[in-house]
Amino acid sequence: MEACKQGFRTFYVRLPDLFIQKDEARLKNNGLKNLMTRYSNYDLLIIDEWLLDDILEDDLKFLFEIMERRHDEHSTIFCTQFRKGDWHQRLGGGVHADAIMDRIAHNAVWFNTGNTNMREKFNQPII
Repeated sequence: MEACKQGFRTFYVRLPDLFIQKDEARLKNNGLKNLMTRYSNYDLLIIDEWLLDDILEDDLKFLFEIMERRHDEHSTIFCTQFRKGDWHQRLGGGVHADAIMDRIAHNAVWFNTGNTNMREKFNQPII
């Protein structure tokens, strides 16, 4: 919220939805290029459900391109239930995993919320 209040172009997306958008964009003329440009240019990109599901090779290539374009230019927040030590393997453990992790790990600030369920913590019951 604070980034938005300070005028930063901020966007939230769930990783599964990002991949659906990628697949749909591929069907349009210049759609994939336009989607890549859009996600590359937000001041702050928040990606939720990071690495929740297995990732296809084509999706890894797409993620790499986004991370490459954002690297050293814009901030990205990854929301996940997985420890950072597990990310490389969840990204497939290959060359693309190396490249993606290289772009994420440098200049990163890591926040570990432990086992706290944020939905339970911040959910207010409606009476």
